[in-house]
Amino acid sequence: MSIKTIDEYSPAVVSFIPLLYVAWADGLLSPSEVKIIKRKIRSLPHLTDEERETLLTWSDPGEWPDDMTFKQWMALMKDAGGQLPDHELDSVVALGRKMAEQAKIGDIYPDSMNRTMDAVSTLASELDIPGLVKFRALGRKVKAKKDPSFQVKALQDFLHGANKPVIERIQWLLSDPGFSRRPIRDKERYREQVLQWLKELAKQGYGALGFPEEYGGQGDIISYSSVFEVLSFFDLSLAVKFGVQFGLFGGSIQHLGTAEHHRKYLPLVGSAELLGCFAMTETAHGSNVRDLNTTATYDPDSDEFVIQTPSYEDGKEYIGNALHGQMASVFAQLVVNGRSHGVHAILVPMRSADGTLLPGITVEDNGYKLGLNGVDNGRIWFDQVRVPRENLLNRFGDVDDNGNYTSPIESDGKRFFTMLGTLVAGRICVARGALGAAKSALTIAVRYALKRRQFGPGTDEPETLLMDYPSHQRRLLPKLARAYAVHFVLDHLVESYTSEGSDGRETETLAAGIKAYATWFANDAIQECREACGGKGYLWENRFADLRSDADIFATFEGDNTVLMQLVAKGLLSDFREEFNAGGFMASIRFLASQMSDSFLTINPLYKRKTDSDHLHSPGFHNHAFQFRERKLLHALGNRMRNMFKKRITPYDVFLRTQNHMLALADAYVNRVILEQFQAALSRAEGESFHEPLQKLYTLFALETMESHRGWYLEQDYMEGVKTKAIRRLIDRLCSEIKDYSEELVSGFGIPDGLLGAPIVVDQDRNKEE
Repeated sequence: MSIKTIDEYSPAVVSFIPLLYVAWADGLLSPSEVKIIKRKIRSLPHLTDEERETLLTWSDPGEWPDDMTFKQWMALMKDAGGQLPDHELDSVVALGRKMAEQAKIGDIYPDSMNRTMDAVSTLASELDIPGLVKFRALGRKVKAKKDPSFQVKALQDFLHGANKPVIERIQWLLSDPGFSRRPIRDKERYREQVLQWLKELAKQGYGALGFPEEYGGQGDIISYSSVFEVLSFFDLSLAVKFGVQFGLFGGSIQHLGTAEHHRKYLPLVGSAELLGCFAMTETAHGSNVRDLNTTATYDPDSDEFVIQTPSYEDGKEYIGNALHGQMASVFAQLVVNGRSHGVHAILVPMRSADGTLLPGITVEDNGYKLGLNGVDNGRIWFDQVRVPRENLLNRFGDVDDNGNYTSPIESDGKRFFTMLGTLVAGRICVARGALGAAKSALTIAVRYALKRRQFGPGTDEPETLLMDYPSHQRRLLPKLARAYAVHFVLDHLVESYTSEGSDGRETETLAAGIKAYATWFANDAIQECREACGGKGYLWENRFADLRSDADIFATFEGDNTVLMQLVAKGLLSDFREEFNAGGFMASIRFLASQMSDSFLTINPLYKRKTDSDHLHSPGFHNHAFQFRERKLLHALGNRMRNMFKKRITPYDVFLRTQNHMLALADAYVNRVILEQFQAALSRAEGESFHEPLQKLYTLFALETMESHRGWYLEQDYMEGVKTKAIRRLIDRLCSEIKDYSEELVSGFGIPDGLLGAPIVVDQDRNKEE
């Protein structure tokens, strides 16, 4: 069968070819979409019977266009497309009109042509037909449609906000030759290098940033968290050791101690003259801090606490700074007059001035790890180690001069959670560090995809850029959108944490959820970026090896992510800060169940199938979809638990039976908060040159999140297949559009080439391994 020329079709018929080509090339049309097309074709009175029959046949799934038909269509489109300006190359309407103008069969009547093109335009909108460039239908490369006023620096300033001065200053410091990154395979030498870097940061005042001014700091936890993220661009071992020394060890003194502890220790901690550990985790308990077995028993005769590790498995595990630390904040069961008052923190000296371990203390190197080998993690045991009574960090619990325990918080459970809540900054910084690693990976992968070519349409044509492949766009750009989303929600979280009068319980719940979300996202993004760079991504010099192995642990330290998400769900289910028990918990379940509005969970049938572009782009639709998922899961979980309690099932068994449901609820909650903060960031960016690409990133995040849960939405009858398919098509289109801004968007992260340091995208001399 010979390929027809454009002379053999009428103007009305050829005007539909680009739309039908894209519709079929994008996959099988759904029955409802076929009905829409046929109804529109039948409604055009100016078509002849032959024209109408041809178009109806091409729209019939039973007459699936074969390869020859596609070739015919492509030949006709290429012929007409050669005369289109670049800005119209992606439009099925513009191409259809140009093809109609070239048709030789029949006359072109303006009124009839306008009605035909209106029909094509309406169908393209109703079916959300993507552009032609995605399918390389015209064989021409389209220039990027960038807003000429889009300035990367303006985007960087927007993301950095008020922290811009401290970010630029720390970036400048890390560009000094003394912070040169090079592979050090021996852990002892690597640890020593990281220690020297840490001391230099302390010398420059970064360690004390979050401490009060009277103790050498600036009281600026927002700047401190930004510094942590910048350090993660450079070296995650340094970022983690920085966090252990100043955030965990120093933070425990600042938030759990009182004025005398602050005066005596914070200046020394901030200057790194006193190196310390945060000794919480035990081998046998991991994330179960409440049931730690290490004890701190008060001895009234000597006015001292005796620190004891009951067994080998109760040793402190994975403690950062264990090999360099001179002191540790030890979390132990506080025993006074024979009664345990729960977990408290107490300062325990570990080494003498010359570095020798003090009597009764045993430290064992954890050895080589999957990553972070620049951090000196170790295990610690205590055997009848005595410390003065004043070493107890006594903000929430104390032993008075008469040897009696006192506390402003009567309940042991409430006191425990209050103590842990003061350490939420650690989770914020871990999330910041994970995001920094993901930003680095995405910057490398996106830049590489914009320069690396692979395969092509023919032997005489240039190979195709990786970023021009729709599959590559799908791999990287939704993750780029998610990185921006996490950035904005972390800014919100830090502001909430530092704001007076904010709801502490809500902040702690959100911090737990965002830490889990951000670290899971980072691990996923880094792996995808590594694979997207092929063999080059496997080379150490291109950063992915360290980024992946170093960031991996973020999912399980500062709280195992799965455990944290369970805490989030419990926070959503209860207004109480008590432990998970039957009393108040049942009351809160009944309250929540009674507050759920069934009307919210009832969906209009037309809404389920609504697929027009304005609707799918609408923040109102996104809000409703995210809120529906969260409320539906909360409603169902509350009812499940209430019914189980009625059957006298114990609270712990109820927890086990609903654990996966709780995790789904926590995920829905976190996603809803992230969506809202992305929307808030868009509002702040109104009128900025980068608002349009940021808007596209937002929509991509919202729709791709919905797509990842499309099975749930289909099960709940919230959407029908035609709507989930329309969402998929729009995601593909958004990826195609965002790729034109992708280089500027990763540059917006503001990672200097010296910190990025990947030769595949940064010109630099290769370092030799030591």
